[in-house]
Amino acid sequence: MKRIHLLVLLSVLALPFAAASASGSGAGTLVVAEVFAAGGNSGAAYANDYVELFNRGAAAVAVDGWTLQYASAAGTTWQATALSGTIPAGGRYLVQLASGGVNGAGLPTPDATGTSNLAVTGGKVALVDTATALSCGTSPGSCSAVSTVEDLIGYGGAADYEGSGAAPAPSATTALARAGNGCTDTDNNASDFATAAPAPLNSSAPAAPCSAPPPPPPGTSGSAGVDVDVQPVLSIALDHATLSFPAAVPGTTPGPLPENVTVTSNDPSGYTLSVHRTAFSPHDLPLGIGVGSGGLVAVPVAPTPDLPLATASGASASGGDVWATSVGFVSPLPVVPSGHYTATLTFTVLGR
Repeated sequence: MKRIHLLVLLSVLALPFAAASASGSGAGTLVVAEVFAAGGNSGAAYANDYVELFNRGAAAVAVDGWTLQYASAAGTTWQATALSGTIPAGGRYLVQLASGGVNGAGLPTPDATGTSNLAVTGGKVALVDTATALSCGTSPGSCSAVSTVEDLIGYGGAADYEGSGAAPAPSATTALARAGNGCTDTDNNASDFATAAPAPLNSSAPAAPCSAPPPPPPGTSGSAGVDVDVQPVLSIALDHATLSFPAAVPGTTPGPLPENVTVTSNDPSGYTLSVHRTAFSPHDLPLGIGVGSGGLVAVPVAPTPDLPLATASGASASGGDVWATSVGFVSPLPVVPSGHYTATLTFTVLGR
């Protein structure tokens, strides 16, 4: 049984859970996130071609000695742009490349700069973990089989690509963007990339780690059981600790005051809510209470049995059940001496 006076103290039991930090080697987690190939062309959104890299893994990756390489759609002669620095988990890295004219806006400050001039109609871009130029690219999968190739995108009319087909060709106003904000990598260029408005980001952009990083290499695992003992909850909270009727005049009936009663219970069998009071001192007064739009009913004085107010047949809502009551007087105030009259109103909630 839970009883509460107009002054209520509500205690909450918190169950803290510790979150373990993720970790990983970072190997194979860098990908090409975006490609824009119309830099400077008529109607171009940006003045330079660019390739944006993304670290979809759980650990930072150093790219010192790595290169970003480009070859034409059917070519096997690759042009390389040197990379350096470290890309944090969820971090971006912007490589600025050549320009085909004077049209378009300037890029954000690049993290690396090269002179490769990407073709809009088709080409191949590879992220390579060495400075050695590739010589592959004449057939699907020929570059993906090279151990130094970390990621590859063939687009448009490219002869080589990952998976079942090349990514679509971009345009002066669209770039090729990797799905999942860079996090999706199914090794299939046709499904991993789609055209979208270019949105180049460099290393100053806030890191946005993927919510589900690539799984770790095969290994052993261990299991730990987790158990929680959920305690029974049965509590009341009131809007007001004190209800005051100032300047009341004998022979009149002061207007009722609202008092919301919030019951919190996790008992699936439900609960009942009732009320009683003490007599006013120094002289009793006809105090009453109503629920919702109902009229006022006299509140019994203990030890007379409580007045039932509400019942529930199940657990309360997550934020508790709010019962709107009105507290006032069921008849005009009697002619009593002037002074300060007090009583205590007690709400009781019982599990069923």
